Amino acid sequence: MIQKCIFTILLFLFFLPFTTSASRFVTDSSKRVIKIPDKVGKIICSGSGCLRLISYFSAQDLVVAVDDLERRKRRFDARPYSIANPQYRNLPVFGGFRGNDNPEAIIGLKKKPDLIFKTYSKSGYDPVELQEKTKIPVLILEYGDLGVKKSQLFNSLRIIGKALERCKRAEELIGFFKSEIDRLNKRTISVQNPKSCFIGGIAFKGPHGFQSTEPNYPPFQFVNAHNIAGTENSKNLRHSNFSKEVILKSDPDILFLDLSTIQMAEGGLYELRNDPIYKALSAVNNGRVYGVLPYNWYTQNYGSIIADAWYIGKVLYPERFKDVDPVQKADDIYRFLLSKPAFKIMDDRFMNMAFKSVSMVK
Repeated sequence: MIQKCIFTILLFLFFLPFTTSASRFVTDSSKRVIKIPDKVGKIICSGSGCLRLISYFSAQDLVVAVDDLERRKRRFDARPYSIANPQYRNLPVFGGFRGNDNPEAIIGLKKKPDLIFKTYSKSGYDPVELQEKTKIPVLILEYGDLGVKKSQLFNSLRIIGKALERCKRAEELIGFFKSEIDRLNKRTISVQNPKSCFIGGIAFKGPHGFQSTEPNYPPFQFVNAHNIAGTENSKNLRHSNFSKEVILKSDPDILFLDLSTIQMAEGGLYELRNDPIYKALSAVNNGRVYGVLPYNWYTQNYGSIIADAWYIGKVLYPERFKDVDPVQKADDIYRFLLSKPAFKIMDDRFMNMAFKSVSMVK
């Protein structure tokens, strides 16, 4: 009897590796309950901004392949996560940017991922079909924002934290964003009759001219700025091409230029210097046009958004931000999110116009 029990135990132990595999379940942003390996050692990130979020977790060592955008070499680039992780450019490619995945390329990777994270799941390759074809679990993440969709962003950070067993880091990131926004608000909430302002040149799936803006531009909201493009009817409006005539009529006290626009030979900077309507603006004539880091670059740059808010606060309310060095603050933000500074490299790429008055001389 004892011999029979020992034989049964040995038989069970022999076949255990082939009959069971440690796993657990994670609920993604679409409420799908996905079975993932107990230990995730290799991943890929599909969709705009997905690799940015993963980089915030210092999980770059887990990334085994990238989409084709990460391999491109361009004169202009405003992705701090890429600056901090140049090794991404040397990884194999698994598909196209904006989620246009190639299942065959994924299956054929030398290092096959244990898990795929995917943002903006309604564009590009269908995540359910991708999971079926590759036999690799796919976790959908809502990218969210730092405004009305903060809860979606924070939920995605928690999903990543759970999947990678880095829940503490997820809470640190959420706490950081909440704290920065709260500190900016406290410095500015009591301002009476704030100066009017406008930001132009914001990228949206590519560069645009000066009319391109965000009615709910988060840095303006964080510092309680008077944004002439923000109205009661624009609360849920993400992107807008604002009327030049309304800009002229409003004649805002201060203009901000999103430096992504200088990718265009005749973008926002060219327009401010040459268009008669813009040239008539008092801010243009009085040296009150200021450059800020790109808001969108493969979707929203969360670190740069916070950094821009501190700089904008200093421009609009210098007395309330006199203790703040915006450049140092920006690098403090990048160090927390990515463990490395990134401001100087981005500033160099954008003709050294970040966080300073932009010359209107051609």
